[in-house]
Amino acid sequence: MSRSGAIEIASELRSRSFQAWLVGGCVRDLVLGREPKDYDIATDARPEELLRLFPRAQLVGALFGVVLVDGVEVATFRSDHAYADGRHPEGVTFETDPKQDVLRRDFTMNALLLDPAVLNSWGDKGDKEYKGDGEYGVVDYVGGLADLRAGLIRAIGDPEQRFEEDHLRMLRAVRFAARFKFEIEPVTWAAIQKLHAKILRVSPERIRDELVRILTEGGARRGFELLDASGLLRDILPEVAAMQGVAQPPEFHPEGDVWTHTLIMLEGLRAPAPALAFGVLLHDVGKPGTFRMADRIRFDGHVELAERIAREVLNRLRFSNAEIDQVIALIANHMRFSHVHQMRESTLKRMLRLNRFEEHLELHRLDCASSHGHLDNYEFAKTKFEQSAPEELQPARLVTGDDLIAAGYAPGPDFSRMLEVAEDAQLEARIQSKEEGLELVRSTFGPPAVSR
Repeated sequence: MSRSGAIEIASELRSRSFQAWLVGGCVRDLVLGREPKDYDIATDARPEELLRLFPRAQLVGALFGVVLVDGVEVATFRSDHAYADGRHPEGVTFETDPKQDVLRRDFTMNALLLDPAVLNSWGDKGDKEYKGDGEYGVVDYVGGLADLRAGLIRAIGDPEQRFEEDHLRMLRAVRFAARFKFEIEPVTWAAIQKLHAKILRVSPERIRDELVRILTEGGARRGFELLDASGLLRDILPEVAAMQGVAQPPEFHPEGDVWTHTLIMLEGLRAPAPALAFGVLLHDVGKPGTFRMADRIRFDGHVELAERIAREVLNRLRFSNAEIDQVIALIANHMRFSHVHQMRESTLKRMLRLNRFEEHLELHRLDCASSHGHLDNYEFAKTKFEQSAPEELQPARLVTGDDLIAAGYAPGPDFSRMLEVAEDAQLEARIQSKEEGLELVRSTFGPPAVSR
């Protein structure tokens, strides 16, 4: 919903003598001079009153008094009861005082209220010209404006209590610090370091969503450094923490150990899709388990082990099968780029037609740029990909399974290999017709067996 839509909803509420404030992340972003992704409204109107005022509204959180009006979340002021599960309050009390609603929130920067009536007067000024004296309509009960200016993530009230209420807030603190390049206030940080193990009580889906945001919203390297320093990394991704201190051959990896290499790659991410981000994070996760010292440091079989470990991690985090398959494909193919100059044309074309090949390219680019710095294989593959039309990479097959059966071949162990040999020849322009393809199959595998 646009800014104007949120203002209209708030204006309608105020015209009916209800309070209505923009609240939370949208106010934070506006103060920082950023355009919010969405707008939330807090009001003293009860859910039943909201449903009566806005016929198109949907009740999306009955227990918490949240109503969706044309894409805008409108929530009744509330205070929360005790949190028994470390994630949700057992109940709420609806309030008429906006301060009570603010005090239940997570961090001071997310607890600002803004009078929607004056929002249009802000323009795009943001915090550079904001004076904090009420002139611009911000109400700040918890010192959020000062923390925004200082670049601090500070829990409201007692940090330990805030994190005991909702353990996921520890990951949110890390995400905000990484995204905005803020520091986590010392007492808040100490509480995270003390309580980090409680993150394991949070559902895998919630943890997954926060990790995706840390990896894709900006500041992924810093986010993972904070996860490590807080203790959260070993709780939720022990397989990634195991990369620390695993040495690599300096002739290929002058940057240092596997953890350092991965951090540098994370730093290079630019608004990646989640699959690419997790492909980067997990592409070398098999190295700790395959480390050996021979003529030099070697990691025989690390790709195959990484595939198995990554599948376990992604299943644990409840990723979709489609996303898991893409991450595994990124890991499985990331070492193949070293052979692109020597590949047969058919092999190269099969590689170039991998699903979302641009992500394979980007992982390889980051891998090289974060280690030895040589990008010749990347440039070669990128040029080939850009110059190849889809129909060149995956043309309609000249020889199909039905053609083989019609020619007298019975499905069996060699059947798929026959199709592969024919397609190889087609991709390399060695055959031009079905008849030439069937002749190639006969010369390679012999004539069909005579049935009795």
